[in-house]
Amino acid sequence: MTKTLLSFGHGFSARALTKLLLPQGWRVIGTTRSAEKAEALAASGIEPAIFPGSDVGAVIAEATHLLISAGPDAEGDPVLRDVGAQIAAHATSFEWTGYLSTTGVYGDHQGGWVDENAALTPATKRGLWRVDAEAEWASLPGLPLHIFRLAGIYGPGRGPFAKVRSGTARRIIKDGQVFSRIHVDDIAQVIAASIAQPNPGAIYNVCDNDPAPPQDVIGHAAKLLGVPMPPALDFETAEMTPMARSFYAESKRVRNDRIKDELGVKLLYPTYREGLAALLAQEAD
Repeated sequence: MTKTLLSFGHGFSARALTKLLLPQGWRVIGTTRSAEKAEALAASGIEPAIFPGSDVGAVIAEATHLLISAGPDAEGDPVLRDVGAQIAAHATSFEWTGYLSTTGVYGDHQGGWVDENAALTPATKRGLWRVDAEAEWASLPGLPLHIFRLAGIYGPGRGPFAKVRSGTARRIIKDGQVFSRIHVDDIAQVIAASIAQPNPGAIYNVCDNDPAPPQDVIGHAAKLLGVPMPPALDFETAEMTPMARSFYAESKRVRNDRIKDELGVKLLYPTYREGLAALLAQEAD
């Protein structure tokens, strides 16, 4: 029987997962909001579905696996809002369901370590929405739910090199500030490992081994490119958008032992150094 993944909000991480599944003979159905993006999905071997805006009831019934990447908003989770009843009706027929959340649910720990058992104390509205969405999905009876709390995502086309090259990159300095991050290909292999060995109710932090100050990552990118070091600016006085500034409301180091011990994952890019070097090599190719 062909395994069918229905992916709601088929974005950066889901596309990386698809590259692993399609060669294995999977059928992948990905939702998107526009006809233009639907054409791009179809060109890459994914069956597109416009959502919201079209009836996806039939594909929900056909799916063996469910992945939710769509982010919540002030009104809740958009997938549950529109088709929650249909998903609930088929909950026990899915072999696996994955929800892509964020390490933002842990809030600020002043640079301290957190694991999957840490209290959920989000410091931002987006983090609070994620906590609520996780609880909403977990409340569906019989759904074989797996929650993946993703750190800051980078990968091809999404990294510091463009800003460093253009001279617009800045090293924002805030004492004690650290972030965890993860390469998109490592997200894909973690999800694939979970699909291969389901454990309903499991929660996984998805991050690399080296939480680091953001200015270190920018500085390393500049060194790899052989360009001048971007200027260092104090966080308190730096001009930043409210969105950018909100990311600095939280500082924590995220543990990833569970993806290694339970899923047997060996990270492709255990730190940002390997990840950035790989991105630069890909660009050269």
